[in-house]
Amino acid sequence: MTTQPSIIVSSQDYERLSALLAGEAGHSETGRALEAELDRADIVEPEQMPANVVTMNSRVRFRLDNGEEKELTLVYPHDADDTPRHISVLAPVGSALLGMSVGQSMDWPLPGGGHTVLTIDAVTYQPEAAGELHR
Repeated sequence: MTTQPSIIVSSQDYERLSALLAGEAGHSETGRALEAELDRADIVEPEQMPANVVTMNSRVRFRLDNGEEKELTLVYPHDADDTPRHISVLAPVGSALLGMSVGQSMDWPLPGGGHTVLTIDAVTYQPEAAGELHR
């Protein structure tokens, strides 16, 4: 098993996600997992965010150790519609993606037992890199 990689979260995402977790979402298992991720994150200002880090509303391409590749946009729960290309930050894989950088990998438990290794291949869109600092 690999260790948890260091993660970076913007101060804006941190504040918004903390407010989300202060409500009902914070009482769920996935909410507690997200809170644990936020607790270990390095917090930076949006304009200091490296372009290769997964932030909220970033589009990220990653692969699993079985070779499966996915490209998803990490969104807040209210934006996680039925679009298969959106993943809520409260979904298990969503909270895993937040703050990771290109090239980083981490073990992730699978529903029903077992685990996979998730590796970030690319951040194909990041709001901060696109100049959207106060979205």
